[in-house]
Amino acid sequence: MHHICCMTFDIRAFRDTLGLFVTGVTVITTVTEQGDPVGITANSFNSVSLDPPLVLWSVGQNSRSLSAFEQAEHFAVHILREDQAELSQRFAKSGADKFENLALEAGASNIPLLKDCAARLECTRYSHHEAGDHIIFVAKVERLASDPDAMPLVYHGGRYAELSDKPLTPAY
Repeated sequence: MHHICCMTFDIRAFRDTLGLFVTGVTVITTVTEQGDPVGITANSFNSVSLDPPLVLWSVGQNSRSLSAFEQAEHFAVHILREDQAELSQRFAKSGADKFENLALEAGASNIPLLKDCAARLECTRYSHHEAGDHIIFVAKVERLASDPDAMPLVYHGGRYAELSDKPLTPAY
């Protein structure tokens, strides 16, 4: 095992190390003040609190979508299914119309809701915090829908991966 200690590592080593942590993949959506849909892919999603029901995610300060998220009162978090890597890639790109030809539903304040995800959480803004080169958004979950049988899309080591539904044998 290659060990890195202290603060002698570079950003690439830090990023590669964080890539060892398996995350789920989400698409976060909202609308601008003019009502235009906005969406980003985020694997920084995490639960925060059960009472009240809070979740968080972060957006880079250089993101074109940042101002829309800073001004929005409502968001939707879509936890993607294992067969939705294309959807993840679509919302990870900047510039193009990410919502073109997608079947959508309307949530609170007309936020776009993606269909057929593993789970969908409709949220109101709770707080946001500057943290290095990102802004952390905390949101209160107001409504949710989920498919308990869905296998989620996961991300590991800079690429999509699949979960196995084979039970692990404990190593006692």
